[in-house]
Amino acid sequence: MSFSKASVSPYDKNKFLEDVFLDSKSLETLTELLKRKKNLILQGPPGTGKTFAAKRLAYAMMGAKDDGCILQVQFHQGSAYEDYIVGYRPSNDGAFHSELGLFSKLFHRAGEPKHRLENYYLIIDEINRANISKVFGEMLMLIEAAHRNERLEIPGIDEPLCVPDNVYIIGMMNTADRGLALVDYALRRRFAFYTMKPALDHPGFMKQIEKKNNARLKSLVEAVKELNENIRNDPSLGEGFCLGHSYFVSDGNISDNDVISIVEYELIPLLQEYWFDPSDADKLDYAIALLRESVK
Repeated sequence: MSFSKASVSPYDKNKFLEDVFLDSKSLETLTELLKRKKNLILQGPPGTGKTFAAKRLAYAMMGAKDDGCILQVQFHQGSAYEDYIVGYRPSNDGAFHSELGLFSKLFHRAGEPKHRLENYYLIIDEINRANISKVFGEMLMLIEAAHRNERLEIPGIDEPLCVPDNVYIIGMMNTADRGLALVDYALRRRFAFYTMKPALDHPGFMKQIEKKNNARLKSLVEAVKELNENIRNDPSLGEGFCLGHSYFVSDGNISDNDVISIVEYELIPLLQEYWFDPSDADKLDYAIALLRESVK
């Protein structure tokens, strides 16, 4: 784990609002939630820029693009306590010794006197893909705002461990993945939850679409707005399954073939997952026809 500060540049609220399709009130809400709870989950459907926004929220709160104060990881089904809190590792002599995991190393560094004036950010992508209680173990209590700076004996560690109050945790959660486990109440009590929504009507997004100067792309965005309304009103889906704006945001120019490719190889496969039941065939057919017609 590296905490290099080789490239640090200023970053403020205005820069955040340029980069992320949220308004100043939303940024204020996010900042206040994170300061109060210490732990925040950005939840929402695919393509709403959760990971992108999380890192820039950290930058905005630091006032600089300082990756040296950020630890970013992605959870998966194999994520374990031994990787993130403490585990036993083989040594050169064939014996095993305890070693701090990634999170514990971050907590230890943030708690050192020379680093106490700095804020550190732990960003966890796909936070609900792992068994969160197993990954955090005893630390699940210590991440709570009311228990920050409290020290707790952890098996395998010589000194008690704590989570300093200058560590902020931001998790991301996809609300459209039916295969993921629900977050239990113990975790929910320790986190604030903020829903990221598609920003297809945001002035910043519309400005980017205009810059692409592609009629098919504009037509596709309008079709997706209609499609999202259908998804929002579908009892089996709802707000958490709407299509996000990130599908249509890219660097550089975008060709007609690029737009058609988005429809055929990104959006339609997702919709086939949404309306997989044969009883929903009419909904799926209508949605596919709507998208394809928009890019003719």
